[in-house]
Amino acid sequence: MLKKILIANRGEIAVRVIRTAREMGIATVAVYSELDRNALHVRLADEAYALGGQTAAESYLKTDAIIDAIKRSGADAVHPGYGFFSENADFAKTITDMGVAFIGPPPAAIVEMGDKVSSRKAALRGGAPIVPGTTEFLKSADEISKFAKSHGFPVAIKAAYGGGGRGMKVVHDEKSVKEAMESAQRESKAFFGRDEIYVEKYLSWPRHIEIQLVGDTHGNVVWISSRDCSAQRRHQKLIEEAPAPGMTEELRQRMGAAAIRAATAIDYQGAGTVEFLLDSNGEFFFMEMNTRLQVEHPVTEMISGQDLVEWQLRVANGEPLPCTQDQLTLKGHAFEARIYAEDPEHDFLPSTGQLTELRSPLETNNVRIDSGVVEGDEVSVFYDPMIAKLVVWDLDRERALQHLTRALSDYKISGVTTNIPFLYNLASSQAFRNGDVNTGF
Repeated sequence: MLKKILIANRGEIAVRVIRTAREMGIATVAVYSELDRNALHVRLADEAYALGGQTAAESYLKTDAIIDAIKRSGADAVHPGYGFFSENADFAKTITDMGVAFIGPPPAAIVEMGDKVSSRKAALRGGAPIVPGTTEFLKSADEISKFAKSHGFPVAIKAAYGGGGRGMKVVHDEKSVKEAMESAQRESKAFFGRDEIYVEKYLSWPRHIEIQLVGDTHGNVVWISSRDCSAQRRHQKLIEEAPAPGMTEELRQRMGAAAIRAATAIDYQGAGTVEFLLDSNGEFFFMEMNTRLQVEHPVTEMISGQDLVEWQLRVANGEPLPCTQDQLTLKGHAFEARIYAEDPEHDFLPSTGQLTELRSPLETNNVRIDSGVVEGDEVSVFYDPMIAKLVVWDLDRERALQHLTRALSDYKISGVTTNIPFLYNLASSQAFRNGDVNTGF
């Protein structure tokens, strides 16, 4: 078994990995920027090493500093979390070339699926329908204009190495093309260290459905559940749920099979998510594959009873998957709401400052809180302003939704503005209660 893991990340996901590793008897190593010197993930880890700097580019995206921490700590594995280096094939190759296990897919799979353009080609090989778009990186705004003239506005300019809505800009007319392209490139460079982009037709009213899967080094791949991530703002997810409501079992199975084919086409290993757009006619289109653990993975854990981080660690250790497809069972319904320090009444601008009060709902078998901050911590302008992920579960969707609204009401946060009132109104709306939500909602 792996003996010591370095988590090349921060915040909630670093805390999440540390907790599972501790349960498995695996030592953990944290890395931190100057701003995160006293962060929760640093305090929880067995060892911690400074990266220097304040911004992500000055710290968590400094390959040399992370490699130095690996060598100094003697870690035999690296977990990249999500964001930062999680879908960077060069980083994964650098780690594996050191003889250190990368807790994620092989570099070749990241190249094919981490790059959204290559992933579209792989999906086609696997027989999955894709959203109309380019299968090469864009070199100029003229290429976007040409595509839009052929397929019509709106179109989506996307970061080829991005995710989570970062580096994505929707363009509705010709005059906005150049500015949107440059904005997408800047944002992609800032968050992912690369600025390659592509364009695809923007579907205005589909549902965003994803399939969680895991593959091992023995040729086994299983899909665990579907998730609905349609409730979004500015292309970033707000509330996710599992299983995706309003889908027939036949459609769910077809989507799962398509995800497996796409993963098998590239000999995928580790945890990954295949994302689809589902239209009102029941047709679905491959959008992209995220070659990492997703922010919303807890809803899948809640209905499956599986620990996906444990699955990742066992796969990285060369073990077969803990379950076969036939052995997986799902029970109940789960929601995840992303609690952010941001102001919904002012275009969701981040709210920075000290968390002078942070009282979370009581954790029970029905309520789970994943967080990387505690009362007294600072929310910085330099990083994603997530405070916590509120995850709830019950035997059916209606009861799980009751837990969600009740738990949102129980939160007490002072010092920063949060999106909790907005999330409460969203979860309480009739459309959301009916499961009648799409990406244009």
